[in-house]
Amino acid sequence: MTKLLIKLFIKDKENVENQSVRGKYALLSSITGIVVNILLSVFKLVIGLFANSMSIISDALNNVSDAGSSIVTMIGFKMSQKKVDAEHPWGHGRMEYITAFFVDILILLVGFELLQSSVDKILHPELPTINNITIILLVVAILAKLWLFVFYKKIAKTINSAAIKGTAYDSISDSISTLAVLISALVAKYAGISIDGYVSLLVSGFILITGCKAMKEIIDLLLGQKPDPEFVNQIREFALKYDTIEGIHDIMVHDYGPGRKIVSFHAEVPSNSDICRAHDIIDEMEQDIFNKFSCITTIHMDPIVVDNEEINEMKKLTEEIVKNINPEFTIHDFRMTDGGERINLIFDLVLTPDKNINVDEVVDKIKEEIHKKDAKYHAVVKPEYSFV
Repeated sequence: MTKLLIKLFIKDKENVENQSVRGKYALLSSITGIVVNILLSVFKLVIGLFANSMSIISDALNNVSDAGSSIVTMIGFKMSQKKVDAEHPWGHGRMEYITAFFVDILILLVGFELLQSSVDKILHPELPTINNITIILLVVAILAKLWLFVFYKKIAKTINSAAIKGTAYDSISDSISTLAVLISALVAKYAGISIDGYVSLLVSGFILITGCKAMKEIIDLLLGQKPDPEFVNQIREFALKYDTIEGIHDIMVHDYGPGRKIVSFHAEVPSNSDICRAHDIIDEMEQDIFNKFSCITTIHMDPIVVDNEEINEMKKLTEEIVKNINPEFTIHDFRMTDGGERINLIFDLVLTPDKNINVDEVVDKIKEEIHKKDAKYHAVVKPEYSFV
């Protein structure tokens, strides 16, 4: 069904890097979600009112909020496709994240409202009227939500959308909620016991947990979270294929919305290489990265000495000392200044963001170990943290 909908409504479906195609995927997911959730909410509301079941009514209102979420998501995608302007040189891609944040607030509000209603139902319990049609329709609702989960997840993966991914997990949460409602209905029908209020409380709990989880993910995106390690590795491997590039470091990835990444890093080149040739290679690399990964890249050229035996030996020793302290630490921009009686080993030390690390102690330890090698060696260490 998912493949059929994509085939029917999205032309050039493989070109997901194109913002117009991406917007069509988002529109398809939103409209599908609106239609399915409105139908489910109407069915459940009618069933809940006739059966006098608060848990079913709660589930119906949850579907209404899902339909509203799809509408807001659709508006967000539309706004995120606005072209760059004087005030927003990086475009409006983060509007997708902002609207997703408002969707999460809506989910939480619905959850709190249902929580209050559930408590009232627990304090004043009534046995709901459940028939076979009610049970059948609840089973259909569970299957419909499971399909929506698969549908949303497929779309989210295809266009790499955090907003639709959140909607997908909301759907699986809804399936679990409706399953709980179904169990409540079966208990009422066959055991004559009302657990309606407690199940409604459970449904509201699922909604609140889902909303909090989705909100955390969106807040992380807005704050600027660590980039996908796989993406960083792809950039690193791609760059190291180029002639004269000895290594890269200080990688930074700025996310201005899906399909709008800004990448920068330092590329190490031999200090004795042709500077014009190295510059041409870096220019070519920037364009190639844009063509392959659809991200704007700025590369700083770092000349390093590669044919000095003493420098290479001391760099290797320093790397071993650093790895012995912590295997996750790395160094870069290693160079030596020879003042005769004193030789400075100057380098940047990349630390892991661990609050238990005493930076001063680590730096002092490195200096001490290097000085043991030979009294003339003195380490000049610049500690920093990785952005990836």
